[in-house]
Formats: sequence, C-alpha cells, structure tokens
Amino acid sequence: MDALTQASRCGPAEAALALAAAGLQVLPIVPGSKRPLTPNGLADASRAPDQLAGWWRRWPDANVAIATGGSGVDVLDVDRRQSGNGFDVLPRLLRAGHGRALLVAVATPNDGLHLYYPAVPDRPQRPWALTRHHVDFRGTGGYVLVPPSTVKTASGVHPYRVVATGRAAAPLDASDVRHLLDPRPRPRPTTTGPRRSGPSSARGIATWLSTRSEGTRNNALFWAACRYVEMGLGPDVAKELLGNAAAQAGLPGREVTATIRSAYRHTTPTPTRRQPPLDRGIGR
Repeated sequence: MDALTQASRCGPAEAALALAAAGLQVLPIVPGSKRPLTPNGLADASRAPDQLAGWWRRWPDANVAIATGGSGVDVLDVDRRQSGNGFDVLPRLLRAGHGRALLVAVATPNDGLHLYYPAVPDRPQRPWALTRHHVDFRGTGGYVLVPPSTVKTASGVHPYRVVATGRAAAPLDASDVRHLLDPRPRPRPTTTGPRRSGPSSARGIATWLSTRSEGTRNNALFWAACRYVEMGLGPDVAKELLGNAAAQAGLPGREVTATIRSAYRHTTPTPTRRQPPLDRGIGR
C-alpha cells in the first residue's frame, strides 16, 4: 500500500493529505495518544483536503488515523502484552489459509502488528475483539493509527512503522478468522413466536463495554450498538445503557452519540427477533 509507505516518510499534515489522496478517510488524533481530537470522533473522518489542512493547522502535531472498512481497508490488529501474545495464534491462521495475502504490515508502538487487507465495498465487516487471544479486527465503524503517528508506552514514545508490503493482496474473511479462533455453536432453528433476548443480555453487553480500554472503546461501542439493533432494542435504550457504559469507559458524549447513530444506520434487526420485554429501570 504505497500511501502508507509514503506517509511514513512525511510529517503528520503531509501524511494526512497523502492518505486522503489515496481514498482513505482521515481523522486527527491527540498527540501521543489514540483519542480523536474532533467532537464526533470517527464520524468526523474526512478525505477533503481543505478540512485536513485546517485540522493540521490547528493541531500540527496531531497523530493520524484512518477509518477502516468504508475507506477501503480492513485491519487485523495483533497485540503483544504482558497478559498474552496475539502472535501465538498467527501460525494457526496462516495454516488455515487466512491472512497471507496482505497489503501491508505496520509495526505498532507496543510491539504489535497491524495487518492490512483490501475491504470489499459491498460486504462491510464489523469490528470485533478476541481479548483472550489478543487479536482484534477493525472493519466498518473502526479506525487505526498510521505512520508517522507515535504513542507513549511504558518504555517510551514509539512510532507506527511500515515493516512489510504485499504483492497480491486479497480480502480477509473476518468471520472465518473469528470462528477459527473462537468457535461458536451454530444457531438453532427458530421456533414459532419471538426469540426472547432479555435485558440481561443487553446489560451484559453494556457491562462488557464499560471495561474497554483506550484504543478499543469506539470499536466496542459500535459492535455493542449493532448487537442492540439485532436484538430489536431501540436507539433510546442503546443511548441509555450503552451511553452510560461508554461514559464509564471514558468516551466523550458526542462520540458516543455519533457511533450509536452510525450503528443504527448500518444494521438491521434480525427478522426472527422482536422487541424484547424490558424489566423495570430500562424501558421508558
């Protein structure tokens, strides 16, 4: 992916313009951090040169991020942490035929790796996170930091760096990757009457969201809101439960509102599910 290689040789403002010229939606990020600078977070991402120039005049040292999915790239995020190492599962993925045909590989400040793949425009793939395996997927509704961004870690300030490029890239089937690493039982045939997705599952998703860390919170909120849509829960319920949970995780209110709205635009309820009965304290 030539644009990322070019961006790694530029300052932040020039990198943002180069990435936008390649068709990528770009977002300014707090210097040394992973948090968006704009009020609506990911919803503000743009490829308009005037907008980008204005942002980097205002914040010349801002980190650079790109939206994943709709911008044309999906990213597999492999983490290396004290609690575990996502690289342990890579051989398993490769043996199963997943992930070899990448666009580019970018080393992250925490010694992790972002593996880029071309996104299929008419087949959006939602973000997910497998915390146990230290592997995340960033698709529609997500974003990643890119070169020449830097982030402060326990061992100092480190950059994002292009470390490899591919020749014959192919899309990554994120659902197959997830099923390989985290197999789930096949859904049972539906029975007559609505499936009762109770508020306990809605609360469980909200509780999980409240514990997400910086850099994964926006993706997690989008995923959670999509699940609420599929469960038949309305946006008011999502704003109440997920809004509070996202605030506990540290997401700004405007970013929360924009992300939930985006999820409700891009997701449709599962046909066999209806609005579940809500117990006291959740419904209006």
